[in-house]
Amino acid sequence: MSRFSKSTWAAWSAWVPGLLAIGAGICLIAMVIVVSTGVILRYVFGAPLLGVNEIVQLVAVALVMMALPYATYTGSHVRVDLFDKPLGRWGRLFGDLMSRTLSIIALYVLCGQAWKKAAEAIEFGDVTNMLELPLWPVYGAICAGMALCAIVFAAQMIALIFGWKTIDD
Repeated sequence: MSRFSKSTWAAWSAWVPGLLAIGAGICLIAMVIVVSTGVILRYVFGAPLLGVNEIVQLVAVALVMMALPYATYTGSHVRVDLFDKPLGRWGRLFGDLMSRTLSIIALYVLCGQAWKKAAEAIEFGDVTNMLELPLWPVYGAICAGMALCAIVFAAQMIALIFGWKTIDD
């Protein structure tokens, strides 16, 4: 038997989405702190915090792109199982494989577009309006989040093909 069994593989593959979920939680806490600070400074001290909206928007992108692979890994997306019983075991397997394949294709296209936008942002020096923060890391985060989500879908397809239990079974 090989040194790496499917349970070892599953344990190691759980680390990345787990770490990303922690990062998403940190982003959420950061957003709450920035918004709360902005509100307090504006309405209590009459000194608004410059660029709060930009900071929140950029942190929100990071939050969503970190949470996406985790939500995919844990099966937290909304699912409707209308056709599971009529399709049977093999129909469900085909549907699961097909939905993951289509998701990977869509994420590949979106990831490619985000990569192009990141390259353009670097080439033209695109920055935010008020704080002049560079935009290429945002596009890079979008690309990385979608790529990691596609990898999770691919790992789920492998698990389905080999009959391994997934976290949402």
